[in-house]
Amino acid sequence: MGKVWTLQDAKNRFSAVVEAAQNGEPQHVTKRGVDAVVVVSAAEYERLSKLDVKPKKTLVEHILDFPRLPEGMDDIFDDRDHYPSAQRDVDLD
Repeated sequence: MGKVWTLQDAKNRFSAVVEAAQNGEPQHVTKRGVDAVVVVSAAEYERLSKLDVKPKKTLVEHILDFPRLPEGMDDIFDDRDHYPSAQRDVDLD
C-alpha cells in the first residue's frame, strides 16, 4: 500500500514522498484524517493512463443495450391488449 502521510508531514518531507513514489511505492496523503491523494511515479501514472477502462454506463444506457427481440417476433410480455383501459372525464372544479 505504501506509506500514509498527513498533509503537513507530506509538505514538510515532500522530497521523501517523491523519492518513495519514484521507487514504486504509492504514497497516500490524508487531509483531516481522510484519504486525499495518492502520489505515484510518472511511469506508473502513464501505465495507468493507458489502461483500457470503459466508463460506467448510466442506467438508461444499460437498459438501451438490452437485447432486442428478433424482427417479427411478438413480445410475450406486452399484455396491453389483454387489459384495455378506457378514458374517463374528471371534473377538476
